Amino acid sequence: MNYRAKDFVQVGWDLLFALVADGLEQEKILCFLRYAKVNGLWQKVDTDQANRFLNRFYPEFLHYSEQLDAHLHAVHVDFVQRHFQPAVVLQRLMNTPTVDPVLQDLQTLCSLLQANHVPLQQMGVTGSILVGMQKHTSDIDLVCYDRASFHQARNIIQFLISKDLCQALNDVDWLSAYQRRACDFGLDDYIWHEQRKYNKAIFNQRKFDFSLVMSTIVKDKRPFRKLGLVRIQAEVLVDEYAFDYPALFEIKHPEISQVVCFTATYSGQARQGELIEVVGQLEIDDQKRQRIVVGSNREALGEFIRVVR
Repeated sequence: MNYRAKDFVQVGWDLLFALVADGLEQEKILCFLRYAKVNGLWQKVDTDQANRFLNRFYPEFLHYSEQLDAHLHAVHVDFVQRHFQPAVVLQRLMNTPTVDPVLQDLQTLCSLLQANHVPLQQMGVTGSILVGMQKHTSDIDLVCYDRASFHQARNIIQFLISKDLCQALNDVDWLSAYQRRACDFGLDDYIWHEQRKYNKAIFNQRKFDFSLVMSTIVKDKRPFRKLGLVRIQAEVLVDEYAFDYPALFEIKHPEISQVVCFTATYSGQARQGELIEVVGQLEIDDQKRQRIVVGSNREALGEFIRVVR
């Protein structure tokens, strides 16, 4: 089975995990618990709630990854009851009549994107819609499996905004996103970085966004060891993988060659030639090569990428 970042898996009747990495580690899927059934009702859980819940009821799913040198969650493939794949679910939803306003907006939005030459065969839907947990206020979280198609979609979103077929986020939208992301610099800085990405907008008063997951799994199998939190400034040399998952920035620095970002907050954050400030976990591999990881915990508290100039 091809397990990908942004997929979900269901374990038993009461646990839904979001995948955070491609492939397997020791026959386990690396993930985070996102929904748990409590007293017969599904509840969305944040990282702290998920860790407490698993520690109390399912400690076997708490996991330390030697490869990532990180604590997260993991599920052995034998425990998977259902596997939710974004591309499969999107194709099914596009061909299923519905009265759900969230799904109607998804269908209309995707039809609009397709009419403007965004290839839906390279797309999927993740988040709450993927597992049928959407509410009337839910966002639409789209995923793209091809880099060229992803950047094409960003250009199309910019065009659709210019034609008022969808809208840019307003101040209230940006404030809500900023508070949800727990970003470690000011609101104005956050908005400036986000507005130039064109990977999110409003359609029929509903926020939607795109993320990129490449269709070819290239798994970095080097083991890394954490050396602690650092702060540096460096020039971005290569931004080709800036929107990937994880995002990757090659930088000009005497000791550190890469910034790797596991949080969507700072995906696509900088461009080639820009000077960035980075706070994250310094890591070293067995060849003494160093990198900085931003998003070593799910909320990336105290860690960030920010353009200085």
